[in-house]
Amino acid sequence: MPVDTTDGVGFGVGDETQLILDSLDEFLEQEVEPLLDDLGDVDTNPRTGHHENGRLTDEVLEAREQIRRRSADAGFYAMNLPEAVGGEDVSPVTWYRAKKHLASHGPGLSRYVLAGPEGPKPLLLQAAGDQIERYLEPTVRGEKSTAFAQTEPSVGSDSPNMETVGRKDGDEWVLNGRKQWITNAPYADFVQLFARTTPQEEAGRYGGITCFLVERDEYDLGSYNNAVGAVGTQAEIVLDDVRIPQDRVLGEVDNAFYAAMAFLSLGRLELGAEAVGYSEYALEQAREYVTEREAFGQSIGNFQQVSASLARGKAKTYAADAAGLKLAWKMATDERTVMDASVFKWFATTVMWEVADAVVQVHGANGLAEENPYMDLLHQARMLRIVEGTDEIQLNTIAKELGLTE
Repeated sequence: MPVDTTDGVGFGVGDETQLILDSLDEFLEQEVEPLLDDLGDVDTNPRTGHHENGRLTDEVLEAREQIRRRSADAGFYAMNLPEAVGGEDVSPVTWYRAKKHLASHGPGLSRYVLAGPEGPKPLLLQAAGDQIERYLEPTVRGEKSTAFAQTEPSVGSDSPNMETVGRKDGDEWVLNGRKQWITNAPYADFVQLFARTTPQEEAGRYGGITCFLVERDEYDLGSYNNAVGAVGTQAEIVLDDVRIPQDRVLGEVDNAFYAAMAFLSLGRLELGAEAVGYSEYALEQAREYVTEREAFGQSIGNFQQVSASLARGKAKTYAADAAGLKLAWKMATDERTVMDASVFKWFATTVMWEVADAVVQVHGANGLAEENPYMDLLHQARMLRIVEGTDEIQLNTIAKELGLTE
């Protein structure tokens, strides 16, 4: 009997979404797994997949690029974007399910099937004129990659206080400053870079910030920021009197911060979806292990401390998934999602951290071995609790939405 969802409650997977999920499984089998077989442990072992400074090896980069382009050809890569720019205009609910589904296959190359930090985001839909053909469309097709350059060495969550500045000089802008922890900076064809173009005392705290499209040969690459869970993917961007023509301003001058914040919920939905998927993957791996591993004459899953640890992880993952679906549904209905996005991002990533730690623990010494993915998951979980807003920022946002703080 069909479920009445007019009251906003419905957890069934629609036929179209299920077809997408099944097609993604086929894509993984036909396109991703052969590349993984060719790479061996190069994709997962930092001793073989990275250079001494952290930079990814050419074979790893080529594999990721192939997946990106093949996924775009198959219609998956940027399917959440409008059809007018090459996407499929799938709903936030379908995008959430797809992101989670891929993550449930575990870490590795599968994360590049759907657009992440290197791919097109709604902010890039502000592209106009030649920007559409030069930047937007190739990025949707997976032919170019980008980066979101906002964080600075001394400015993280307090991004309006950025020190990078843009000064108008005739028909050009002159950029000076430094960005740090910028994902995909070493490999991007261009970056979407934020700079203050009008002082705060004139434009206000959130005004006076402009986004520029800066190409790879126009900025210097500083040191690699080899954070756990993201070795080789982040680096510093250094700008020293970089001249950018007026037609490389993305969107409106002085309005970039407001434009970026309009899409904040999407980023938190995506990261939360990945956290839920990774938690499901880790729990399944642990379930199989504790069922087969014996100690003291029985499987270790029979011991209460082990079974309770995984049961708690399952319950919290279940709740996180429900929160993610509610956020995606509210986004699809154009409801305000500021608090929902913070609740989900904080809860899902915290749950993943607890699950990953528990899964390492039940595997004992095997959980620490580099040939197993469990410590990698723990590293990934730790990173997800910081990017797209730290735990503290999410809790502060929730408190503000409750009217507890200003």
